[in-house]
Amino acid sequence: MMEFKQATPRRYDEGRKRPEAMTLEDIQSGNVGWWTGNPMSYDWHGEINAERYSRAWFDAIDAKFIHGARLFAHGSYPFERVIPFEQLAGKHVLEIGCGMGLHTELMLRAGANVLSVDLTESAITATSKRLALKGLQGDIRRADAEKLPFESEAFDFIWSWGVIHHSARTGRIVREIYRVARPTAEVRLMVYNRSGTPAALTFLVRYLLGLGFLSRSFDDELNRATDGFMARYYTRDQFEDLLRVFFDDVSSQICGQDADVLPLPRIIRRPMLKVLSEGYLKRAQAKRGGLIFATACRKNSYA
Repeated sequence: MMEFKQATPRRYDEGRKRPEAMTLEDIQSGNVGWWTGNPMSYDWHGEINAERYSRAWFDAIDAKFIHGARLFAHGSYPFERVIPFEQLAGKHVLEIGCGMGLHTELMLRAGANVLSVDLTESAITATSKRLALKGLQGDIRRADAEKLPFESEAFDFIWSWGVIHHSARTGRIVREIYRVARPTAEVRLMVYNRSGTPAALTFLVRYLLGLGFLSRSFDDELNRATDGFMARYYTRDQFEDLLRVFFDDVSSQICGQDADVLPLPRIIRRPMLKVLSEGYLKRAQAKRGGLIFATACRKNSYA
């Protein structure tokens, strides 16, 4: 549904247990299996013909990822509006959910000492091959963010892009992030927006008009419509409240993609995007985008 995600099969067949009827361990096992079989390569229309893990393949998936975030993330350098590259040189950085490794690469190029973790071996393989191909050194490990295998207060900066809301126990991950963050650390996280265009469309088209409300909750409908084995959606207040359990200084903003601004089929959306001004698109995504981007730190951490 969100523009830089792959098209994915439905995860819950009729007759299968719904997420609320499954154990937390079953859900986490499902997360591992789903993301192993459906790594986030951003090729949601099957348009990339390059050999997997080749430079051309990485360049192609990076171009799609970067384009998807163009309305909110980039300045003169990709993602510099959301990742503080100028502050990372020599810092110990933890990335939770490295995926195909672009953010790991960018933070390494900024001079950070990056340790990236992911729940799946497929992501570890992809990121490791990326770094080897480009002559970069990083520490890439398979780990579950619900129980990070690191000492307390080990990292200066913690980054996670669209990952922790796929956990059955997002609060446990936030607690672990707080534990491994140094007193002066900054944390930046992205989760899905319950008040954004993707959730609103799911409610209207699938839950109301599709009569989903007759047999399931709206949360279950969101699960059916979203990538991954499961996904939690938050309002800004809900996500900020979760972070404030552990952090004193919390702020967030709404971010979105082309499809959040114009939720139309690609064949119609593409020409219409050329007519609308960049200023309008950026204002619109900041109001009804499908992502919540939050920053958290302790008081006086910038002193």
